[in-house]
Amino acid sequence: MAEKIIGTGVDITEVRRLRQAIERWGEEFLKRIFTNEELNNAKTRESFYQHLAGRFAAKEAVFKALGNKGLTWKDVQILNDKDGKPYCLLFNNKNKKLDVHISISHVKNYAVAQAIITQKA
Repeated sequence: MAEKIIGTGVDITEVRRLRQAIERWGEEFLKRIFTNEELNNAKTRESFYQHLAGRFAAKEAVFKALGNKGLTWKDVQILNDKDGKPYCLLFNNKNKKLDVHISISHVKNYAVAQAIITQKA
């Protein structure tokens, strides 16, 4: 039985704007948007700002795909598996029978992400 798509979302983020927000609001901004695990992972990356811009775009894409107004930044966590493929975890009972498929790409100035939400069989 095929999974049923219940939502899609896409977002593009300017790396410069995310960097400016981090420089302006620092740790307060980072800790409001990203989980500790996301931040620890980003700190190991050569392209720190591009990496976080990709995660920011992915979270926005998930928000759009779910259309759930009760979802917070930290209810959505974007990480990579051992092969580098991004994946999404939903917290606080937001993942009831849902799979979130994520794709992220970034270049020097932009990061783009797509989310496809399916219902588990």
